[in-house]
Amino acid sequence: MGMEKIDIEKAKEHAEDRDLKPGLVKGTNGIQFTKGDNDRIKEISWEKFEKILNEKDLAIYDWNGYMKIMNDKGEKVE
Repeated sequence: MGMEKIDIEKAKEHAEDRDLKPGLVKGTNGIQFTKGDNDRIKEISWEKFEKILNEKDLAIYDWNGYMKIMNDKGEKVE
């Protein structure tokens, strides 16, 4: 299976299945999925996560069971 763009509701389902939470990379406005707060990532609300996705024109892609955050054109975000 190739890379497939998924909506936020599907991402929440995938995250729940994998015990993942939305996170903000500390000291940046970068987002990623996390297992919880750590030295590098602060857990945030789904609302804030979705707001950042929209502001930065990002999308969530499912790739063989792994979620990736990329720009809305399917290109990796650094």
